[in-house]
Amino acid sequence: MAGDLTPDQRQKGGWHSGRFAHTFAAIDLGTNNCRLLVARASVDGFEVLDAYSRPVRLGEGVALSGTLCGEAIDRTLEALDVCASKIERHRVTRARHIATEACRRACNGEDFLGVVHARTGLRFEVIPPAEEARLALASCENLLDPDVPYGLLIDIGGGSTEVSWIKVGRSGGRCGGTSIELIDMTSVPWGVVTLTESCVHGHPRERRVERACYDEMVARIRADLRPFCARHSIGGAVQRGEVQMIGASGTVTTVSAHHLGLKRYNRTLVDGSRLSHESILRVCDQLSVMSVDELTTLPCIGTDRADLALAGGAILEAVCRQWPATMVTVADRGLREGVLMDLMRQADRDADPHHRRQPG
Repeated sequence: MAGDLTPDQRQKGGWHSGRFAHTFAAIDLGTNNCRLLVARASVDGFEVLDAYSRPVRLGEGVALSGTLCGEAIDRTLEALDVCASKIERHRVTRARHIATEACRRACNGEDFLGVVHARTGLRFEVIPPAEEARLALASCENLLDPDVPYGLLIDIGGGSTEVSWIKVGRSGGRCGGTSIELIDMTSVPWGVVTLTESCVHGHPRERRVERACYDEMVARIRADLRPFCARHSIGGAVQRGEVQMIGASGTVTTVSAHHLGLKRYNRTLVDGSRLSHESILRVCDQLSVMSVDELTTLPCIGTDRADLALAGGAILEAVCRQWPATMVTVADRGLREGVLMDLMRQADRDADPHHRRQPG
């Protein structure tokens, strides 16, 4: 049984049991990217042994056709072959692999994941938007300020955008800390891929998009955010200075890197950085008047992100105009990190004899 400890393990203590006895892996298969983390537990979280990210564009065309297409499937299978090889090489003992909006929306999503399992041995779980929000929050907990009573976590994906409304406070333990309660969440059915395909599909790369088109994208997102805002009176809380905002997505990290003037992306400088409301709107405005070809020349955008940067900026601008929080904290972390934290907690529970399941 997983919770049984050998005499040697009891003598050596927790360093040789629970989370410290395993190598973990998490794959986040999204609409745009396939991301893998392989890690082992450390004193203050986890140590990354291997990481992999590839823009597979699995959701390409799904908004229009309702199905995953052949080229996108081929790209994704190639990336997952790499992931499976890395997982085997590191002798992973605990793993969880999740798929999000593209597989949720596509009518052949489950069939595709069956092909993935037959080819790679990887089993994927299609998670609902609420689970996406929970995992994103788990990865960002230590970025929340316990002295600000509410939080908004914005996760801009390829196929959808998740917004979490969070109650924040100080925990009652002797060591202090932050207590977090997920009050509610909403999933807007627009991400950087789906919004791009809906609004600027086929637009020449060398031509700038008309301002009216960009403004329509911003307005579309704001219209989908307003019911959630009204349901929880978020606007009033923002005006009273009671709301902190965290942005967790490639769009937000790219805007931060651009604002910082980085010539090469540096996660250490971006993760945990803070952007003022005015700075975000200024960068979004700068990007909105550039063609895709012009965007490819900017550091930290390049060819992989250029054709989605306009839609990402429109979503981020819509969020910031709907909820004009003074500052936004940038999180270069997401679902993979949340999955890893879950896996480590479960390993601890399984190794604790007080939490072992009793025979039925």
